[in-house]
Amino acid sequence: MSQPDPSPPPEHPALTAVLGDGELEIVGRLVQASNATFLTRLTTADGEIDCVYKPIQGERPLWDFPRGTLGLREVAAFELSRAAGFDVVPVTVLADGPFGTGSLQVWVETTGADNESLVDLVPSRSLPRKGWFACVDGLDADERSVSVIHADDPALRRLAVFDCLANNADRKGGHILSSGGRVFGVDHGICFHTEPKLRTLLWGWAGSELTDGERALVGRARDDGPRALAELLAEEEIEALVRRCEVLLRRGTLPRARGEWPSIPWPPF
Repeated sequence: MSQPDPSPPPEHPALTAVLGDGELEIVGRLVQASNATFLTRLTTADGEIDCVYKPIQGERPLWDFPRGTLGLREVAAFELSRAAGFDVVPVTVLADGPFGTGSLQVWVETTGADNESLVDLVPSRSLPRKGWFACVDGLDADERSVSVIHADDPALRRLAVFDCLANNADRKGGHILSSGGRVFGVDHGICFHTEPKLRTLLWGWAGSELTDGERALVGRARDDGPRALAELLAEEEIEALVRRCEVLLRRGTLPRARGEWPSIPWPPF
């Protein structure tokens, strides 16, 4: 039997903000990011919006992704999320900023406590924990056994389904945000590869049957995604997305980790 789908989540400004013409001011830099990433403030005629700006010229080259495409993939993740109705990616556009063209994404207000309700690091001796899945085990700085866990949460599961379609190669705990009753994913620069590269912490539902609502989302991604992504991804990448949708619908279950590609991002946060 498939699981029931959750009730619709509340509206959220990260999904309704309009990133139109205006002045983009750099407020700070997110130094923990692997590519140039800036906290900015966009001032328009309608007011101010805090955003994350990632200039394409600040992207670190990767061996398996074409150069200068990570910003396009950030925008593609939002467009797919919106077109299919997942609504798990904040509004993201291409914009001209102080360091040239790049992705511009609405900042999501959240707290550490909110995010720890979805993904957490706990002593391994405290497991099993009801309502949580264990992801990966390791040792902390004091050589004590610890485990990364994620919640059995319907909204988080929705993000896991989206990641399967986007072929997200880097779903870390720090890329999962809880805000205003919604779950958001950020940092989608290494998605949409033509080869299978799914690497995520969200394996708790592996092998479980898709709900009717999830099947509907996957079907809309297959049908409406190509049009939404036509100006952002290569034709073969869009074709690969459609195949992933069709495979997921045919099998009817969430995928399991495979041995030929690392299934967990490192570091996990």
